Amino acid sequence: MSDKPSYLGLLNAISVAETDAFNYLNAWIETTPNPDVKAVLSTVCHREGEHGLAFAKRINELGYSVQPKDNPKLAEQMELVRSNRSDLEKFEALGLGRPESDGPDIFAGMFNDTTIDITTGQLLGRYIAEERDSGRLLRHCYSLLKEAAQGESAAAGASSSELAALDGKVDALCRAVEELRQIVCAQTMEPAATGNKRK
Repeated sequence: MSDKPSYLGLLNAISVAETDAFNYLNAWIETTPNPDVKAVLSTVCHREGEHGLAFAKRINELGYSVQPKDNPKLAEQMELVRSNRSDLEKFEALGLGRPESDGPDIFAGMFNDTTIDITTGQLLGRYIAEERDSGRLLRHCYSLLKEAAQGESAAAGASSSELAALDGKVDALCRAVEELRQIVCAQTMEPAATGNKRK
C-alpha cells in the first residue's frame, strides 16, 4: 500500500505486547502447582498468543512487518513467574489482581481513528472483548487465591490461640496433680507419725 495506515503503530504495539504476555504466562503455567490457576492462565495465555499472531498477520496483510520493541520488563517478568513465589504473590507483583479501574477505559479510544478499515475493526473488536473477559477471569482467580490465603491465615491464628489455651489447661492440670500428690503424701505420713508416738 502506498499510504501507510495511521493505526499501524497501534496494531504493532498490540502484537508485541500480546506476544510478550503469552511468553510470561506460558512460563507461569509450567510452574504453578494449582490446577485452577493453570486453567485460567491457559485460557488467557492462548488468547494472548492468538492476538499477537493475528495482529502480526493483519500488519502483513496491510503490506508491513511487525517492528519488535525492546521490553525491559520482560526479563523481570519471566524471572518472577519462574520463581518459587506463590501464585498470589505473582498476581500481585504483575498487577493482575487489581480491581477494575474507575478511570477511562483504555480500549475506548482505539476506535477514535475513523480511517480503520472493516477487517482491522473486526479484529480490534474481538481483541477488546477478549481482553476485558481475560481481565475478569484473572481478577476472579486472584480474589479466590486471596480468600484462600486469608482463610489459611485465620485458621493458623485460631490454631495458635487454641494451642495456647490448651497449654494453659495442661499447666493447671499439672499443678492440680502436684497439689493432690502433696495432700496424699501428707495424709499417708500422718498415721505413720501417730503410730510412732504410741510406741
